[in-house]
Amino acid sequence: MLELLQGFDPTIIAGAGALLLLVVAVVADVIVKRVLLRVVRRAATSGAIPWGDALVRHKVFARLAHIVPALIVSGGIGLLPGFSEQVVQVVRNVAVGYIVLMLTMALGATLRAANEIYESYPLSRVRPLKGVVQLVQIVVYIIGGILVVATVFEQSPLLLLSGFGAMTAVLLLVFKDTILGLVASVQLTALDMLRVGDWIEMPQCGADGDVVEVSLHTIKVQNWDKTVTTIPTHRLIAESFRNWRAMSESGGRRIKRAVNIDQASIRFLDADEVGDLKRFALIEGYLNEKQRELADAQAQLGELGSVSVNRRRLTNVGTFRAYTLAYLKAHVKINRDMTLLVRQKPPGPQGLPIEIYCFTKSTDWIVYEDAQSDIFDHLLSILPEFGLRLFQDPAGSDIAKLLDHTQVSR
Repeated sequence: MLELLQGFDPTIIAGAGALLLLVVAVVADVIVKRVLLRVVRRAATSGAIPWGDALVRHKVFARLAHIVPALIVSGGIGLLPGFSEQVVQVVRNVAVGYIVLMLTMALGATLRAANEIYESYPLSRVRPLKGVVQLVQIVVYIIGGILVVATVFEQSPLLLLSGFGAMTAVLLLVFKDTILGLVASVQLTALDMLRVGDWIEMPQCGADGDVVEVSLHTIKVQNWDKTVTTIPTHRLIAESFRNWRAMSESGGRRIKRAVNIDQASIRFLDADEVGDLKRFALIEGYLNEKQRELADAQAQLGELGSVSVNRRRLTNVGTFRAYTLAYLKAHVKINRDMTLLVRQKPPGPQGLPIEIYCFTKSTDWIVYEDAQSDIFDHLLSILPEFGLRLFQDPAGSDIAKLLDHTQVSR
């Protein structure tokens, strides 16, 4: 064969050989991608290859397919006549470097696929590993880049690494956010401070909503208005934030709201009014018990009990507070196994606050708001039955009525 080629120009021979090698590499690439890769994808998506769907989506097999033509070039360049040893070595170095690059990219894609597979399990919401996977990817790409450079230029990887030792300060500056993110990600995971799906509040970052992604550098929060806030991971360690997960897991959501009573409407109840209030089934027992208690106290006073200022008497605001507590205990949407109280707070310029402190049975936002509105609708409407008025600042209509009344009086 070589004797037949002796009559041709070496340049033509080398060019023809290179063209032939290129054609073989292209044909092999087409066969691998159009035939073998299609078969592998079909097997992966059919379940024959464990977790094959994720590997296909992240193009792991596609990157491995690029290795075949590079192997052909690397092995075939030495068989071609007309090429010097230096040219053969350079082509082989470039081909091997390309193979290392494709293997590195395939490994990075495999790590992404592995993280996607892991995120399909419930454990990933408790222990997200995306930040760790991203760190491993960075290490893989750095090592892969060093090996590619070392292969192409025929240098020892250790020599290149020693050069990186002199650039440590620069690398620390460049990868500052990565290092901070890694430390924060490890702390968040180890201490179980944050999970995907948690509702968090971080006003200083404008975040109030569900955590949708936990990565090495950032935390993504979808706010209630459907906007997305991106928070640097390290800020969740350096600054405070509120996580509502414990509330969701407790099975109850707190109601803490007050009804402000007009203090001018607070007074004692006479016997007829107490008798009239007994028609409320929720406080009939309470009123009977109170009447017996007050009768015993008056009997101990003797003659002094005939003076009204010496006697203990029921008030309309105290009776309303007792009714409110009984109403909450009977409400089907209130959790009676958690804290439940109705308390009177210090009076002020906005009236006397009667505060409700209780928990709903459901933590669902819609159910919670419906229950809260239902309770206060009822309480505000029933206030006049106790001779009480709700406090509110005078409105324009109130002032107009007062002026009209004044003019009529004149």
